[in-house]
Amino acid sequence: MTLPIDKAGADVYTDFAGLTALKKSVRNNDPEAVRQVAKQYESLFARMMIKSMRDAVGKDPLFGSDQEQSYQEMYDDQLSIELTKGKGLGLADILVRQMQHLTGGGKTDGKTDATGKQAAAGTAAIAPQAANKTGLRLFKENSPASSSGHAAAPVTSEAQTSFITDLWPAAQQAGQQLGVDPRNLIAQAALETNWGTRVPRDANGRSSNNLFGMKAGGQWNGASVTTGTQEYENGSAISTTGQFRAYDSRAQSFQDYVSLLRNSPRYTAALNTGSNSLAFATALQRGGYATDPDYAGKVSSIASSISSHLATLEPALKSASARPINPMTGIL
Repeated sequence: MTLPIDKAGADVYTDFAGLTALKKSVRNNDPEAVRQVAKQYESLFARMMIKSMRDAVGKDPLFGSDQEQSYQEMYDDQLSIELTKGKGLGLADILVRQMQHLTGGGKTDGKTDATGKQAAAGTAAIAPQAANKTGLRLFKENSPASSSGHAAAPVTSEAQTSFITDLWPAAQQAGQQLGVDPRNLIAQAALETNWGTRVPRDANGRSSNNLFGMKAGGQWNGASVTTGTQEYENGSAISTTGQFRAYDSRAQSFQDYVSLLRNSPRYTAALNTGSNSLAFATALQRGGYATDPDYAGKVSSIASSISSHLATLEPALKSASARPINPMTGIL
């Protein structure tokens, strides 16, 4: 693949003189310069992502060479610039808003007071911090993933065990109402939230306690949060934003989920599926619960892994109730 050379962008991206000129423009409170700074950090972040992917693949043990690596690095440098052209990855727009928020500034009318000048001068220094925090959050929220579209960052076995333990009482209650093994419900919650690490949050970082990716449609009258997500169209993941329901507790999330499945004809086939995780998840997928074409398989796979956790958790889970756990269904 041959990429056209973006000389103007490369001057700023690789040349310290260009970066110095850009800093001067930012100190003059030039809004276009602020956007250019954001675009450059977006390119740098894209380069970091590409490098991480290259490192994960590793060098060719047979035909790899230092010369090949040098050409690969030059190609990747240019690729990061190409990826962030035009609308780019969307990170630059968020960085601009973040920097304006941190500096208390925005577009000016040319009559900038001392506070405005100080904010403009500090923008270049704040940009790396904003890029690191906002960029990482954006990519974590909007990267392709193994589940409902969210990037699946590694979760330790201890964190998974804690997630299962915390949700088990509510999952058992919901499972009894639905006729579904609680393991399958926890598996779906784990898929939707990456084991609780990616529950939708509001602008202030407060958790929505939404464990099942429940959208806030026209019939929802409760609280909601808007956050980044991914949907699938024709088998391909696309980044977008969605409005999700917010609850006061995780138990409320489970009960709203139970209400949805019991009251919607689309999900009737998911009810009373017992310990058959694949039948349960397939019924949800066919009912239109998720757009990920691999949704059912992912839920079923996680449910299987939960069984291994339960082997060590069973004594602790039994202590929560005087009744024994049925090893075939996980239901009391």
